[in-house]
Amino acid sequence: MSETEIDFASLLCSRLCHDLLSPVGAMNNGLELLADEHDPEMRQRCMDLLAESAKAAADRLKFFRLAFGAAGGFGSEVDPNDAKLVIEPMVTSHGRTVLDWAVPAQMMPKRAVKILLNLVLLANDALIRGGTLSVGAEAHAGELEIVIGASGPKILMEPAIRDALAGQLAPAALDPRTAAAWMARTLTVQNGGMLQLAEPDAENLVIGALIRTEG
Repeated sequence: MSETEIDFASLLCSRLCHDLLSPVGAMNNGLELLADEHDPEMRQRCMDLLAESAKAAADRLKFFRLAFGAAGGFGSEVDPNDAKLVIEPMVTSHGRTVLDWAVPAQMMPKRAVKILLNLVLLANDALIRGGTLSVGAEAHAGELEIVIGASGPKILMEPAIRDALAGQLAPAALDPRTAAAWMARTLTVQNGGMLQLAEPDAENLVIGALIRTEG
């Protein structure tokens, strides 16, 4: 493994740690409160906090394992329902965002699922006030088209992330915020595909990826 690959893996780990910090910290706080609390009602609230935070941490781990890691087994294809099962709780858990899923049930190349998940991560991050996150895919002869849309009262995507999606960000300039965008684009172009980002406005964002599945 090259030094560049190690650096990139470190960025993905940093993103994972950042997203886990909040629920794990909440669990730690809940345990501290539980140790000092004797009122039955307050102890139940502490237990509810612990359960909610543990679920949030587990949901994020499952998502990142499939998006960044080797989840899905050793085969070259993944059931897209596996992707939906890790996307839905992460996107909808706070109650401000709904998931619109329009992906066929047939197996998808593992690299395509990783591209889809990383684009979902970016679109979900851009929905800073919630809204609707749309995930669609359509297979053509030897190609797979993926479209991720986000619509809500406010869309915010940092210029560096847009640059990474467009291939205009040098590897040396990557950080944990832009790693998912760089990974999605790299996986797409390495397999003879293309990735496009419609210029986002205040309330809408669309990212499309065309991936070659043959040849």
